[in-house]
Amino acid sequence: MTDSTPKTTPKYVAAIDQGTTSSRCIIFDQDGAIVAVDQREHRQIFPKPGWVEHDATEIWSKVQAVVAGALANAGLRADQLSALGITNQRETTVLWDRRTGKPVHNAIVWQDTRTAALCNELGGADGQDRFRDATGLPLASYFSGPKAAWLLDNVPGLRARAEAGEIAFGTIDSWLIWNLTGGTDGGAHVTDVTNAGRTMLMNLSTLQWDPAILSAMRVPEAVLPEIRSSAEVYGTAVGQLAGVPVASALGDQQAAVFGQTCYGVGEAKNTYGTGSFLLLNTGNRPVPSKSGLLTTMGYQLGGEAPVYCLEGSIAITGALVQWFRDQLGIISAAEEIETLAASVEDNGGAYIVPAFSGLYAPYWRSDARGVITGLTRYVTKAHLARAVLEATSWQTREVVDAMYQDSGVQITSLKVDGGMTANNLLMQHQADVLGVPVIRPVVAETTCLGAAYAAGLATGVWQDLDELRAHWKRDAEWAPRMPGEVREREYAQWRKAVERSFGWLDENGE
Repeated sequence: MTDSTPKTTPKYVAAIDQGTTSSRCIIFDQDGAIVAVDQREHRQIFPKPGWVEHDATEIWSKVQAVVAGALANAGLRADQLSALGITNQRETTVLWDRRTGKPVHNAIVWQDTRTAALCNELGGADGQDRFRDATGLPLASYFSGPKAAWLLDNVPGLRARAEAGEIAFGTIDSWLIWNLTGGTDGGAHVTDVTNAGRTMLMNLSTLQWDPAILSAMRVPEAVLPEIRSSAEVYGTAVGQLAGVPVASALGDQQAAVFGQTCYGVGEAKNTYGTGSFLLLNTGNRPVPSKSGLLTTMGYQLGGEAPVYCLEGSIAITGALVQWFRDQLGIISAAEEIETLAASVEDNGGAYIVPAFSGLYAPYWRSDARGVITGLTRYVTKAHLARAVLEATSWQTREVVDAMYQDSGVQITSLKVDGGMTANNLLMQHQADVLGVPVIRPVVAETTCLGAAYAAGLATGVWQDLDELRAHWKRDAEWAPRMPGEVREREYAQWRKAVERSFGWLDENGE
């Protein structure tokens, strides 16, 4: 007897994750499972202390390479993809010539601190909070608007060309979508609300560019992309992905919120990458922060009401392990840190505060610089390895405390993702210092998954959020084991160490 059930063609969605250190493409099937991956690193350019740049042309070529690699690894053709989603390092800023398609300068990366003096100047008598009511953000070198202003002021002749409409501004999502959909031949110049919300140029209430802020920062409206929702078809790809709808864009942390299915008020996730980013869903209203957090977009699906989040951004977590490996040479591979750190019971009294480019949430101190405190002759490289990992947990604890102060929402568990979640010692310490369970999903690549989910929703691969929730599965969970009095004593020591990092730079950033 033959099976007469009609065979349905399997559906696949690709996601490009353009990150701070590498680009990757992951192809997912309709169950949200990974079918294939390809990943390539790009160069980090450090022209001066505190300056960090990327070559946007190199990024675009690496993105094309990983798309080709993922398709080859999956044994798929482009015409078998239902949709393509984009997720990206946020705030990194590129200006390019609309006619030639060439960047006018290296992209200025989110970690770059060259605009610290400009931010002080823009703050004037109002200080850091001058634009916070409109944007949810403090004036800080982190955000894209001041980076664009710096380029307009420092690249000869650029301002006049920008005002004449010859130059395009974008965060990396805009740069990729423009290139994917045709570039100089009719490419779509768009961004989504989550990326636009990180420029410090978008009004959180109207979801449009804010004319008063554009005027204050002297950024001409002619350079700006159109702001769209996070899940809709922006255009159709050309080239190697010809015909595939480009159907989502989400800043990397918002994509992780979406991939972790944090769709309800009070649900939170932390992504551990170069830095770490903890986001708490606050629903359809922006919650102003008085505790050093960012009020930010969560996502917007087509014409639906936007969803907002509180975000705690930590500049340096995974990058501290890279520093320990590359600059100090104490380990030769990142994964060795867990074995070394586990060879001792505790940190031996040593704390490392990684304020390499200032401190982000909840302090926003661009004058801070990294310190190692509590050193005695007892401390070995193993204690320092432990202090490197614990720096991530303690910084996360500070953000969770600030979220509670702002929202009154006490998190009952923390969903985690990103490369550092493979480190079981770190995950256990994270549960210990928060006093709540830490949960890792089966698919740890939640940033790519979120971009894929949003693109699939926009193109009918998935029907609704409930269908996406059903795909989320737990891989591992760590319950807190540290006694409360130990937790609070060590937290007090950490806070003392943080205070020692303040005030290393003067007002001129020297």
